[in-house]
Amino acid sequence: MRRLLAASLAAGVLALGTGCATAPPPAAPGADAAAAPKPAPKTDPWENWNRKVFAFNDAVDSAVIRPVATFYANVVPQFMRTGVTNFFGNFADAWSAVNNLLQLKLADTGQDVARVTTNSLFGVAGLIDVATVAGIDSQREDFGQTLGRWGVKPGPYVVWPLFGPSTLRDSVALPLDRYWGPTLAFADTSTQIALGSLGLLNERANLLPTSRMLDDMALDKYVFVRDAYLQRRRSLVYDGNEPDDEEDDFEADPEPPAEAASAPAAPASAASAPAQ
Repeated sequence: MRRLLAASLAAGVLALGTGCATAPPPAAPGADAAAAPKPAPKTDPWENWNRKVFAFNDAVDSAVIRPVATFYANVVPQFMRTGVTNFFGNFADAWSAVNNLLQLKLADTGQDVARVTTNSLFGVAGLIDVATVAGIDSQREDFGQTLGRWGVKPGPYVVWPLFGPSTLRDSVALPLDRYWGPTLAFADTSTQIALGSLGLLNERANLLPTSRMLDDMALDKYVFVRDAYLQRRRSLVYDGNEPDDEEDDFEADPEPPAEAASAPAAPASAASAPAQ
């Protein structure tokens, strides 16, 4: 339990940054006051709550996490940050092997095991990604994807404080997906928090270009992040081969019918009536 708590606290550091973007801008003063607000899509029934948490996460990220990640990226050389990424990625590959096995994808399981073995033995405990150079690509499955392959629907979209975007299905998988990592090898809570925070901070630094891209976009960033997250998770569950004919929780909302097109034709005017 102590290790789970420590891993969860450390996980919040990065999830805060990865799940954050800027709160949507207010409506323009000249906007039509009579226009009704667009209803939330069925994938996001808690949009009011989610937007508030989204704005909170962004505020904390802007004030704390992003400045620290920027300092880290400026001070730590790129090759060292790459080594940290590879080290934690080696544990992610091991977790991917477990999930591929649970999904009965035996070929992918073998590939994950080969990656972990190669990088652990010849890549200095995973600091060097020898497997990719050798043509053994990463799969990166997680327990949320496993639940999806088992037929569990994603459920409503939700934004958690510090942990960022998720769904009900991915929220169930979150403790296991976050708990797995090098912190498993240490019993000391302070070591777990320090090691976990290093990996999360390193990943946040890797996402700085994405954050700048979002900041420069003139759009509703909440909707952008939500739709991108849901589409990406669906693609990952189906390994990029989403079925077109299968009903899923993530669907485009139907367009409202055009009232003008369905209105009956107006009667002919008196001016067009035949002369008496």
